[in-house]
Amino acid sequence: MRINHQQLAVLVLAALLCGSAMAGTGGNAEFGPVYLMIQGWFQGTLGKIIALTAMGVGLTAGVVRQNIMAVVTGVGMGLGTYYGPSIVDQLVVATLPMV
Repeated sequence: MRINHQQLAVLVLAALLCGSAMAGTGGNAEFGPVYLMIQGWFQGTLGKIIALTAMGVGLTAGVVRQNIMAVVTGVGMGLGTYYGPSIVDQLVVATLPMV
């Protein structure tokens, strides 16, 4: 394997010049109320209305096209609307234990 000295120099220089990257933990005070409001909408009455509307549109499209996949899409959208905020919450909060 042949080493190109220019590429090696660029990589070393880039490694020396880049700063440390840290994930932000703030922002809850600014965006927390907005997140809770949207989560309340999706898991409350508005989310149920969106889910039922998606299922109704999927059922109608399925009857018109004579294909059950439109109904499955509507059910999937309804489930995603209701359970989506909980899934996102669990993914973002998930941490690995320190070894």
